[in-house]
Amino acid sequence: MGSVSGTLATMGCAVPYAIAAKFAHPDRPAIALAGDGAMQMNGMSELVTIAKYWKRWSDPRLIVMVLNNRELAYVTWEERIQAGDPKWPTSQDLPDIPYADIAKLMGLGGRRVDDPEQVGPAWDEALSADRPFVLDIVTDPNVPPLPPHITFAQARGFAGALASGDPEAGNVVTSTARSLLATLLPSRKGR
Repeated sequence: MGSVSGTLATMGCAVPYAIAAKFAHPDRPAIALAGDGAMQMNGMSELVTIAKYWKRWSDPRLIVMVLNNRELAYVTWEERIQAGDPKWPTSQDLPDIPYADIAKLMGLGGRRVDDPEQVGPAWDEALSADRPFVLDIVTDPNVPPLPPHITFAQARGFAGALASGDPEAGNVVTSTARSLLATLLPSRKGR
């Protein structure tokens, strides 16, 4: 079962929702998927709650996966696509916080992943841990979270933002092209 904040795009509910799930079902694993903005908003303080109560749960597995791109990416992309505004780093860049290390300081497990080849082994480690675990997954802020089908107005806003002096325009175009090519061309891995 999964829980989301509905259509409100509410930040910061993933970790509290996972804690609530653990209290409702202490014998089941719970997984929270959080962005780094939400983690900085209240997820880190909720790690204190996890550290306080986890030993009461019959199954201690509560995994917090932080998608760490050092940016309020949803806001950045929403403004690019809907308003055609370029990224404004002053309001959207975030400091790089070592979430896994913070978890370890609280007696929880943690691992930072900055190599895609390590994602699987990191999940294996988190799922087999004897305590709650934070996966700090470093991601690329220049990969657009575009839905499979976008409207003409969204495409126009996206192009307008990039043409308006977006500081990451070159990286965004490169990442978008890579993503598009990956969906169109068969994988050549292992050949």
